[in-house]
Order: sequence, then structure tokens, then C-alpha cells
Amino acid sequence: MATTVELGVAELAETRFAVSPLSETIAALQQLGGQDRRALHLRWFRWASDELAARPLDLPRTWPLITGDRPRWPNFLVPAPAGAGTSLDEDLAALRRTTARQVRASLQRVFGDDLPPAAAELAAHPAAGLRAIAAELRTAHDRLIAPHWPRIRAVLDADVAYRARQLAAGGAARLFADLHPDLHWADGRLTLDGERRRAEKVVNRGPGGLVLMPVALGSAYVLIKGNTTTQTTVRYPARGVGALWTAGTRPPSSAVTQLLGPMRAGLLEALRSPATTTDLARVFAVTPSAVSQHLRVLRETGLVVRERSGRGVLYLTTPLGEALLG
Repeated sequence: MATTVELGVAELAETRFAVSPLSETIAALQQLGGQDRRALHLRWFRWASDELAARPLDLPRTWPLITGDRPRWPNFLVPAPAGAGTSLDEDLAALRRTTARQVRASLQRVFGDDLPPAAAELAAHPAAGLRAIAAELRTAHDRLIAPHWPRIRAVLDADVAYRARQLAAGGAARLFADLHPDLHWADGRLTLDGERRRAEKVVNRGPGGLVLMPVALGSAYVLIKGNTTTQTTVRYPARGVGALWTAGTRPPSSAVTQLLGPMRAGLLEALRSPATTTDLARVFAVTPSAVSQHLRVLRETGLVVRERSGRGVLYLTTPLGEALLG
């Protein structure tokens, strides 16, 4: 028994990638609430816990909807981004456009007929409730995500660039074969199985193709919307997220430093997680041109690779560089 999505040729042609700061905000709150918490985010979790202990975050409208022991939560809280890289403002505007009928139907699917107080208040006053939730999520984003967004965004962009190459090289079969072990595509049907499946479910796919959304702070599992107010999203763990909070936090070995020099060794360690030249210049307190000169040498020796993502360029340590660092 598995979750299935009917995906014909037309829908497959319209399937696209997107990243969402709102998606990361919801995922971060669920990590704090104990939902599918991942050990690899422990460094961020400790930082966030200290941050909230010093100045608590008040989320009376949002918190009851996304935490608890229920297997689902209202999916309209993460609408499909309209573009490949929407801003938080655009995400929240899409959230506020959810209709009263859509809000009430989603709440009923999640909570049943006996709505808890926060859900009942939202069902009674959807427009005002969505505005209040959007304001809470903006505050949560500014406190928990914005300080780390350049690093998070780099990981997401690098994942999208990699997936695009997989799609170009081997089509949908290769893309979905590599996206997640629980996800399979064949004969016009995308199937999600694995330990998190709870019951057989056919997704009521939204208009157009799927929106594939890598998530850095989220679950280790794939999350497919069963019902949607926008396009059907497939949220999956991004590649390289394991190094998100640890890259650059430890000095390179003395041997690597002697071989490459302090600056290049430091860059190689920092690029265990992807970054731009501007990001690296800020971290190392040098000019972007100085970073570029060192990156050119690391690229020419095969220790660092350069990837274009949209209008930006990301750098990442290669397997050879990883082996050198140990």
C-alpha cells in the first residue's frame, strides 16, 4: 500500500523545481515541536532553543496547527511557489489567498468534525485568521530562518542544479530514481512507499505538473500533498544537508594547511556546504576578488567544483577535496 500520483506526459512536462522560505519556516517550527526531528540539525536546534529561551516566540494561531501527534497538518500553510525562487512576501501572499472554502475543507480533513480551538477560530474567520498566521510566520522566519538563509538557500540551489542535470541526462526515470529511496516513477505513475506510508492514498493532484521542493530543515521523508489549494508539491530532503551546520566549523588538519595554505584549506573546509563567492568573502573577511583567486586554484586542481544555479554561481568541495580533508 502506497501513495500514488497519476502523472501523464503533459503533467510531467510541466513539473518544475522551486525553493520556498516559507516551507523552511514551517519545517523549522516542526523540528522545534518534535516532528520528525533530525540529529543532523542538532547544532541549529541548540541555537534556536537558546534564541527562544532568551526571547520566546508567540505563535498562538500557527503552533497548534502544525505540531502534535497527528499524521497530517493543513497543507495550505505551504502553498506551491509561483516561481523557482519566491520570496517570503510572495509565499505569504499566496497563503493569504487561500479561500474560506479551502481553509475549512483542509481543517476538516486534518482534524475531523471536532476542531480544536485554534482550528475552530480559523474556520470561523478564515481571512482574519490567515492574516494573523502570516504575521506569525513572518516573525518566525525573521527569528529562525533569516539569520541562516544564505547558507540554507545555497544548499537548496545546489540541489536544484544537481536535479536539473539528472533530468537532462536521463529524463524523469533518472530524476525520480535518485530523488529519494521511497520515491519511484514508472508507467505514468509516481509512487511513494517506505516506512512512513500509513494507508493507500491516491493524490488529488492540483492543476499542471508537480512542484518539486527540496527542504533543508525538514523531515528525512518525502511529503506529498494529498489535496492542495495550488499545485501539488513534493517536499523532499535536499542533498548535502548533512554538512549544512558543520561546514567550516572545524579547522583543516595541519597537513592540509601546509599543503594548500591557510586560506585555501579554510575555503575547502567551508565548501563542504555550497556557498557563493560573496558568502565566502563575508565569512573570511576578505574581498570577493581574493576569494575568486583562491577558488580558481582549487578548481584547477579538482578540489572544488563550480555550479551555476539561476543567476548565481555556487562552489562546492569535490569528492577529491573531501578525501583530502579526511
